[in-house]
Amino acid sequence: MTQAASFHRAERISRLEISEIVQISEQAAALQAKGRDVVSLSTGEPDFPTPPHVIEAAHRAALAGQTRYTATIGTPALRAAIAAGAGVAVADVIVSTGAKQVIANAMLATLDPGDEVVMPAPFWTSYADIVSMAGGRPVVVPCGMEAGFRLSPSALEEAITPRTRWLMLNSPSNPTGAIYSAAELRALAEVLERHPGVWILTDEIYAELNFRPFTRFTDAAPGLRDRTLTVNGVSKAWSMTGWRIGWGIGPAALVKAMAAVQGQVTSGACSIAQAAALAALTGDQAGLATRREELRARRDRVVAALQAVPGIDCPSPDGAFYGFPRITGAMAATGHATDAEFCRWLLLDHGVALVPGRAFGLSGHLRLSFAYSDADLAKGLSRIASAVGAR
Repeated sequence: MTQAASFHRAERISRLEISEIVQISEQAAALQAKGRDVVSLSTGEPDFPTPPHVIEAAHRAALAGQTRYTATIGTPALRAAIAAGAGVAVADVIVSTGAKQVIANAMLATLDPGDEVVMPAPFWTSYADIVSMAGGRPVVVPCGMEAGFRLSPSALEEAITPRTRWLMLNSPSNPTGAIYSAAELRALAEVLERHPGVWILTDEIYAELNFRPFTRFTDAAPGLRDRTLTVNGVSKAWSMTGWRIGWGIGPAALVKAMAAVQGQVTSGACSIAQAAALAALTGDQAGLATRREELRARRDRVVAALQAVPGIDCPSPDGAFYGFPRITGAMAATGHATDAEFCRWLLLDHGVALVPGRAFGLSGHLRLSFAYSDADLAKGLSRIASAVGAR
């Protein structure tokens, strides 16, 4: 009898799993499929529809036969629109299958084993895994609520070593919504100017969803543009998560190296989705302001509701569409030792899906997305209040 072959994972992904955000979302969906009444407030996906003119542009592109391979680096028209909006050369732009691929391309193209990447915590959960998969070492710098969830110049200086290759910044932040001011960015830039071997990845995927003035890193620190990669895309602001289009803006040499990686993984992004993204960037932008104000109103309702729950402290986010409240008091009052236990209890016993702070590198918190309907938000917030108050 032939012995069954054993499977061996590659060492570089030995500790990688599907993100905890996705795991919780899938668990909530599985409970719903079994007939459970579960409200999921766990994913970062706007409930707004993709703008009609974007869908129409995609339809026209398909009818016109734009269904072939595109250049690995992106269609000329879309790259030109991105470059024009950023005031850079077209050679400095790469289009990818989502902003996550841009980040992965950059890390795979630049990291050697043991190279370090500084990331302020909390951070988007995929950052650390992407760095590890590329052979790098995440250097996590805790930036708690008292620090406004922002990295200070002194903490950055302390984290940099001779092996540091990148600093990852995310403003507005997922999961906190924190936005760095122009002055704060300039202060970080002063540190980075003393360390010419450190590059900057600035993730600005939520740039258009801001509730206070937003400054791009390259505007605050133009002298560091030659070692900065700006990441953005259409997923969040234009409600195009499923279209899978993101882009990177950086020095042409970096972009060329990233294209070499992308060319062996996916080649060019979807031709139809690129046509849709072009329409999003060049078409009517009035809808962005309307959606931003709707999200602002939701933010205010969410923060007020969470602040009213004993043991929960929720600062008001500056942008994006997440609340990241501290829940240590509620955890203690309900007999839960960790934020993961607390969130699991809310899901299984009270029917509301949320993501524990540990998934973002800062325990004692949870992330609640307010990119959901008012009805779902009201139901979920009511269940949280009842659960904690029912102790």
